[in-house]
Amino acid sequence: MEAKRVGDQMCRHLGSNRPPIVILTGAGISAESGLSTFRGDGGLWAGHRVEDVASPSAFDRDPDLVYEFYNLRRRNLLSIDVKPNAAHKALERLQSEWSERVTIITQNVDDLHERAGSSNVIHMHGELLKIRHLDSGEVRSWNDDCDGSTLDGRWRPHIVWFGEAILETAAISEALMSAGLFLCIGTAGQVYPAAGFVHEVAGPSVEFNIQRTAISKSFTDAVLGSAAEHLPIFVDALLK
Repeated sequence: MEAKRVGDQMCRHLGSNRPPIVILTGAGISAESGLSTFRGDGGLWAGHRVEDVASPSAFDRDPDLVYEFYNLRRRNLLSIDVKPNAAHKALERLQSEWSERVTIITQNVDDLHERAGSSNVIHMHGELLKIRHLDSGEVRSWNDDCDGSTLDGRWRPHIVWFGEAILETAAISEALMSAGLFLCIGTAGQVYPAAGFVHEVAGPSVEFNIQRTAISKSFTDAVLGSAAEHLPIFVDALLK
């Protein structure tokens, strides 16, 4: 199987060396847990472009609509049908058994990595189960609906919207510079700066996706297909 071949190859390449690993995850890994992206045909949600409900200008123009969008996403994430899949669990195993640091950088705003038991997770686009104060910048956990009447009425979703800078840039740069192996899982490679992370790592790199992407040629190797199916096999081979 391709995942075993690539895992064996990476294992041979690294030999007795166990360098730090950096893993970038995108929407593909969460989709296999049944997590809706709320993007319908044409990138629409309830007749609105997603950009029109996920930007500072959208929040200024119609905060109730933006709150509703994220309330629905939050409820979806907390539904009993959404839970970590085998790919999330494989990454937790890799973190637990690899002798050096394994950092997960995720573009996803869900908590499925944490639910699977992973630590050292960097949420570069924020977290759906947190809210941020508009004035002080304070961040707190929040599992309920949020609107203009929440607490003192000055809270917004703790999400990086279109036009805003990603979070934790220093930690991301430090992790990429020290990485000896880079894995990219379930991301289309169309959104920067994440699409350029592969170029910041000196060691080998492996892409996991259901199909080739815009950045596939930048990777040392690739495994095509379900991450939930192939990632546990790859991790088994890498850890042997």
